[in-house]
Amino acid sequence: MNILSHFDVVPDHPKPGINFYDIQSVLRKPDVMRLVIDGLADKTKAAGADLVLGIESRGFLVGVPVAQKLGLPFSMVRKKGKLPGAVISQEYALEYGTDTIEIQASNIAPGMRVVILDDLLATGGTMKATGDLARKAGGKIALSACVLELHELGGRDNLDFPFEALAQAPLDLFKAKIPA
Repeated sequence: MNILSHFDVVPDHPKPGINFYDIQSVLRKPDVMRLVIDGLADKTKAAGADLVLGIESRGFLVGVPVAQKLGLPFSMVRKKGKLPGAVISQEYALEYGTDTIEIQASNIAPGMRVVILDDLLATGGTMKATGDLARKAGGKIALSACVLELHELGGRDNLDFPFEALAQAPLDLFKAKIPA
């Protein structure tokens, strides 16, 4: 099954000129979602993970079922101020400014093999920041993975740890489907 063909593409979202690859269209199809979870679970198991990290918020959609399928703990990586208790923070650069992500301090034990999951990789900024955060907490990045990679944006080149995607899409793949 071609996972990429099940993504709806929304033109000009969140701003003009951006084609948004909507995972909601995959979530509506249990057979496709099962394929996604199985594929990411296979990669996570092969990496020898001790913990699955999901990046807010769509990374939760794939991270929780993968962790449950493999009997692994799951931890959320969230934007600043969203998690209770002691947290570890990581600031990272955006196109204009910075942002901060956090994880609860008790969720990563030193030496834990961590797999980071998300729905999509574009420029790699949030994935890289999550890897930096996991390392700051004492974890070792066994793998990062996503459902769909927009490979023309070069996000994987910004990562200094292993990365895999279930599908890749060029930026202009769906131009024929998108009204002018």
